[in-house]
Amino acid sequence: MKHHLPLLLLFLALSYQAIQAQPSTKRRVIVLTDIEADPDDAQSMIRFLTYANEWDVEGLIATTSIHQKSRVAPESIRNILSAYGKVQPNLLKHAPGFPTAQQLLTKVKQGLPVYGMAGVGAGHNSEGSNWIIRVLKQADPRPVWFSVWGGPNVLAQALWTIQQTETPANASRLYQKIRIYTISDQDDSGPWIRKMFPAIFYVVTPGYNYADATWLGMSFPFPGSNGTVTSADWLATYVQQGHGPLGAAYPDVAYGMEGDSPAFLGLISNGLNNPERPDYGGWGGRYALYKPDFRDSNTGPFRRENWPRDEPETRPIWTNTADSVTGLDKKRYGSPQATIWRWRQAVQHDFAARMAWCTRAYSAGNHPPVPRLATPDSFTVTSGETFHLNASGTTDPDGDSMSYLWFQYPEAGTYPGQVSTRPYAPNLYDLPITAPSVDSPQTIHFILQVTDKGTPALTRYKRVIVTVVPGT
Repeated sequence: MKHHLPLLLLFLALSYQAIQAQPSTKRRVIVLTDIEADPDDAQSMIRFLTYANEWDVEGLIATTSIHQKSRVAPESIRNILSAYGKVQPNLLKHAPGFPTAQQLLTKVKQGLPVYGMAGVGAGHNSEGSNWIIRVLKQADPRPVWFSVWGGPNVLAQALWTIQQTETPANASRLYQKIRIYTISDQDDSGPWIRKMFPAIFYVVTPGYNYADATWLGMSFPFPGSNGTVTSADWLATYVQQGHGPLGAAYPDVAYGMEGDSPAFLGLISNGLNNPERPDYGGWGGRYALYKPDFRDSNTGPFRRENWPRDEPETRPIWTNTADSVTGLDKKRYGSPQATIWRWRQAVQHDFAARMAWCTRAYSAGNHPPVPRLATPDSFTVTSGETFHLNASGTTDPDGDSMSYLWFQYPEAGTYPGQVSTRPYAPNLYDLPITAPSVDSPQTIHFILQVTDKGTPALTRYKRVIVTVVPGT
């Protein structure tokens, strides 16, 4: 055996290199952040980095916004990356794929210290806009997800340059790669992008007033939502204190905790999220594709003097829609914000576990369960037919006990009613269901929610889409 050991090691090394050389299935992500306008950008950056193994980070670009019109702060991104670099080796003990801080530092860029459309047009190229064009032109067919936490004028400038310098066919090919999720409108270039580039995928609660924004569900104390896991005490215990330099860098809350994080929470591979289908719902919220009626958003508690006037949308966008959710008080609530706060405890527990990864050994951390389906994740049945939803084969990497919950997500499907699952009880990994009577094909989304009994308890999902057709 000793004679074969060098050959075995060589084989393993070559196999590892071959695996590493295979095309990545990770999502490509560029963050645009007006970091330093509010502590919540730094908070979101720290959470983002604890998931850096989930995606290919293509850019971290400092921008302006309506809250910070003449300054960009790439140095603040670098400071957080310095803290990340000190815990990255420990994160690798828990999951592969965390890039080094040095690798991410090469992706830090900046836009012009100019507000909105004043920074778009001839002579306004920047390090950030040039970098965006470079990323889009790479020979990589995967979409590029733009997680926009401030103003998007650096992206608007990149689009303007592409429009001016590329053939229509080449420009169209680049536009098709773009996926944008902006946290409301924080400069006037967002509405310009939507108007000038109507084919670009765009998720947003439009307007400069945030009172109706879906992203408020991240942390604001809506009736029925879990306020404990976003409190100052909870953050101090599970994020800031005793979690190494990255936790110590997490600033206290000023206006609201991590209002920007929904712009990337939907990209996490948790079995629930499907970023290409915002109407399916997930940790980043649920959205519908339509052209919203015009309303002046600059009213109410978020009203600001001398802010830009809203303009009517010129085409459909992915925007506000409501979920009906049972809150912690057992009452029902329906709102766009509920499409996010319904998942708040699972989201916060997941972040707490990743912060623990920063300092703990693998054996001392918790890791999410791995749901499995004994049935396909989509299939067709006939009205009146009985079928089973089965999670046999689900495992937990730490050997933890697990709880199972199957539930219907009515808003994500086309069937308008609630499917009866009687006899029903929680903690059934196998659930028999009788298909409802329909007059035309209808889709029903069922969600498997598996939660382990580790500390903190972690949740993962599987989505099953059942199409019900009329009986013959």
